Amino acid sequence: MNLHEYQGKEILASHGVRVQRGYVANNAEEAVAKAKQLTAETGTGWHVIKAQIHAGGRGKGGGVKLAKNLEQVQEIAGQIIGMDLVTPQTPPEGKKVHKVLVAEDVYYPGESETSEFYMSVLLNRGKGRNMIMYSTEGGMDIEEVAEKTPHLIFTEEIDPAVGLQGFQARRIAFNLGLSGDAFKDMVKFVAALYDAYVGADASLFEINPVLKTSDNKILAVDAKVVLDDNALFRQKAYAEMRDIREENPIEVEAKEVGLNYVDLDGNVGCMVNGAGLAMATMDLIKHAGFEPANFLDVGGTADAKRVETAFRIILKDPNVKAILINIFGGIVRCDRVAQGVVDAYKNMGDSIKVPIIVRLQGTNAEIAKELIDNSGMPILSAVEFQEAADQVKAALS
Repeated sequence: MNLHEYQGKEILASHGVRVQRGYVANNAEEAVAKAKQLTAETGTGWHVIKAQIHAGGRGKGGGVKLAKNLEQVQEIAGQIIGMDLVTPQTPPEGKKVHKVLVAEDVYYPGESETSEFYMSVLLNRGKGRNMIMYSTEGGMDIEEVAEKTPHLIFTEEIDPAVGLQGFQARRIAFNLGLSGDAFKDMVKFVAALYDAYVGADASLFEINPVLKTSDNKILAVDAKVVLDDNALFRQKAYAEMRDIREENPIEVEAKEVGLNYVDLDGNVGCMVNGAGLAMATMDLIKHAGFEPANFLDVGGTADAKRVETAFRIILKDPNVKAILINIFGGIVRCDRVAQGVVDAYKNMGDSIKVPIIVRLQGTNAEIAKELIDNSGMPILSAVEFQEAADQVKAALS
């Protein structure tokens, strides 16, 4: 589950991480009021207006701007709220901005130069350990840094048995070239950041940039946070932070009816039971020269109602030109699934305007094939994996 920047900063602050302070606003007038409040509390004279969407690269798209007075706060907030913000991480049409974060200016002059760093905490799936990835090249796309200057990216792996150790936090501060008060503050920052990552059951905390201020304080200027959906049952407060306006509406609808659905960019809809078989089916579609339009796992109860719901979800994608149903009858009998497909097709009438290819293997697979072949419905049946791929190819040729 993705969070907005202001929500991520709330979690960080609750674990003792120093953050760039700010308040969220839903309109231009509220932004001015929050700017006045922020000035009274922090003394900041300038304010940074940040669009709140689930995407990076907001500054490049015009979603992060500096306001030097209250008139500019109102003007900039009015421009950003309601705009369709296009960034390298949004769809081509962009994402509508519903709110902004009015934040304090932390790049004030002082005894030393400011410095920007990159830091993230995430899971190294290859080794089954959390790791901290960091770089002196903060404020830049980390992918670009990795490609052009990989020697400037450092990693610190965390032993799950003992957690983050003090020497590791000190090594991070040293590798970032810090000394004195900034070194000490970075050690505290790293420890608190890792504590927030573990405490929130997160799968990613990315801070870009981490700022060393002119008076040698370390703070998070930005926060990209992704929480593990599987742990939300024990993170009730964080679960309430979900903003479904930022999510794919088809995925939201599928989740509400208990379907595991992920929207993709292809033209062949998939309806499968079991994640492993779903992945194999997607590979099959690509091998046949096409692209899967979705990942959809209907689970073990593929009755008529569930199949019909899955059909309706898949067909909400206008790019779908064919649907491949690939079911292994282990827990569920193939004939029951076949009857469900036929009944769903009858119930939906003329709303299904694309070819349907059904491959059923397992318990009562032969009976299932007969049911489909004798249904009178324009449904193509297959027995073998390759046969199903050939049917898809023929239907789309």
